Amino acid sequence: MLLRIALILILFQANQILGQTSFKQIDLNNGKHKVGFLHYTTADSTRTYSKIYDYSNAKLARPIPISIWYPANQNEDEPSPLKVLDYLSILKEEEEWEHLPDEQILNWFSYANTPANQKHLKEKSSAYPNVSFAKGKFPVVVYAPSFQASSIENFALCEYLASHGYIVIASPSRGTENRWFSNNNPKEMETQARDVEFLIKEISKFPQANMDNISVMGFSFGGLANILAQTRNKNIKAVVSLDGTERYQYALLTKSPFFNASRINVPYIHMAQKDIPDIVLKEDNIDAELNTIFDLYDNISNSRAYRLKFHNLTHSYFSTLGVLFQHRDTRQDKSDAEIMQSYKWVSVYALNFLNAFLKNDDVALAFIQNKPSENGIENGLMSHKFKEPKPESFSFQDFNDLASKQHYENLYELYQSLKWTHPSLALAEGNLNTLGMQLVFNPETSGQGINVFLLAAKLYPNSANLFDSLAEGYLFIGNKEKAIESFEKSLELNAQNQNAVERLKQLKE
Repeated sequence: MLLRIALILILFQANQILGQTSFKQIDLNNGKHKVGFLHYTTADSTRTYSKIYDYSNAKLARPIPISIWYPANQNEDEPSPLKVLDYLSILKEEEEWEHLPDEQILNWFSYANTPANQKHLKEKSSAYPNVSFAKGKFPVVVYAPSFQASSIENFALCEYLASHGYIVIASPSRGTENRWFSNNNPKEMETQARDVEFLIKEISKFPQANMDNISVMGFSFGGLANILAQTRNKNIKAVVSLDGTERYQYALLTKSPFFNASRINVPYIHMAQKDIPDIVLKEDNIDAELNTIFDLYDNISNSRAYRLKFHNLTHSYFSTLGVLFQHRDTRQDKSDAEIMQSYKWVSVYALNFLNAFLKNDDVALAFIQNKPSENGIENGLMSHKFKEPKPESFSFQDFNDLASKQHYENLYELYQSLKWTHPSLALAEGNLNTLGMQLVFNPETSGQGINVFLLAAKLYPNSANLFDSLAEGYLFIGNKEKAIESFEKSLELNAQNQNAVERLKQLKE
């Protein structure tokens, strides 16, 4: 009997060891780039802030701690890579406990001070501090953390993206007035959106940043800030949401004067937690509709939208710190191995989404549109759906913008190409006539006006008025022969065109 108990205990301990997480066991396959890391603090002088634990009425410019992961020079002598403890030391600074002894980190920041978590602190990451940038320009990912969280909360994902050729920049999620959020969530949401916009300006100082290719990525509350930032910043080309709160608090989004779902006009991907079990819904007083409703996704109509659900992940495990340190909820959490496997797939989908829309990678686009099984994902691990945008309307103004860029040359070819992608395109006769007149009577653009009339006459060959206008254009530039020809065509179509009768009489005298 004692032997049997001993064997059971040995097996239990072995299972506990096998079940523990580690940075390496997440098993992210880094790309070709060595990863560099910078951390420094700057300030936004347009906003004020109080350091709450200074117990002072003094105001200072809003401090913005900056964390940047980036593709680094491969040939540089390597310092030691960052340890997880180095990242947690940044957490100390951002929480305004800079002088806290390292041995107190786990106790102080709500992580269990267990041997397993102590072991995590000693693990090495794949990032090297303060090494030089690799040559070239790289797309940018601006990361917005979860509610009051650190810039380094998702360091494994940030390192992974940097190794595949992205610059990732993040700052902590801080309240408007001080470190803590107030009860005014619309105000705090706007503050986080302004922080995202600050980071865009900050990264523009780095010549390696490709400012034409920017994405925002956020976890939980950070998702709200990213939606607002995208709707008012045209250089944001894609949105990655890691179980973003915009799914759960759509009503909060609508309180912003900047929000309108129709203004989300870039590709959007939302990766969600598993369905919340009934016991958790009941005991934690959570609305069961949160498992199904997604008003934002339903209202996106002007961009591609992807909706993924990871059936082995609860909300906390969309971040590195959550995977490594968060206490497991025995009512719903899966095993550590399942959590790490799913976190890896979240990272892989984020990378492929960014590659598809920031690097125009067709293979990556196929990956994110495939069924999960087609990507080698076992059944039951995740579900997947996406929708295409509604066909865009294409206005006369849109056509004219393109036509003017090519100086109104080859207009019929332009029209044909646009008609292929926008079958409903219709260039109104009256608009073409007015545009042609505007251009013809300007001596610097008279020839361009003639080209507009020629297009119009081709689209509306039975319009006496257009041929009359074309004739007036030719007459204005001194081409009497063409003017006579066009007036005669107008009279052929409408014998009552008195203007053409009088003009022809004058021209033939």
